[in-house]
Amino acid sequence: MSSAAEKIFEALGDPVRRRILELVAGGEQPAGTVVAAVQEHTAISQPGVSQHLKVLRDAGLVTVRAEGNRRLYAVDPVGVEAARAWLAGLADPLAQFAQPLDALATEVARGKRARRTGTVRSDESTGRETRPA
Repeated sequence: MSSAAEKIFEALGDPVRRRILELVAGGEQPAGTVVAAVQEHTAISQPGVSQHLKVLRDAGLVTVRAEGNRRLYAVDPVGVEAARAWLAGLADPLAQFAQPLDALATEVARGKRARRTGTVRSDESTGRETRPA
């Protein structure tokens, strides 16, 4: 894992930061709005929320821009895409097993159905299944 990905997932490891990211995912939000929304659910101070915003900025998950005396936060799509790409890299190697497992499940279902309908018998002496003539 790259150091950038490590920063991203370290930042996402905190529930307060995940909540902040959800808040700004809906569109640009003033810092005061973010602080108020976080404080509705947690007993965290304004400087505490500011520190969480800094961690998210440093990880590349949010951007900030000044507008007059306000600071507006938004999701940084580059950081979110980096996280998505890393996770997709984990999913792709597992996808190679999907088709063989589906085929195995089909064969197991056929065997169960054949046993239930009596179209397959088991030869106790050899352990092999045979079909009636």
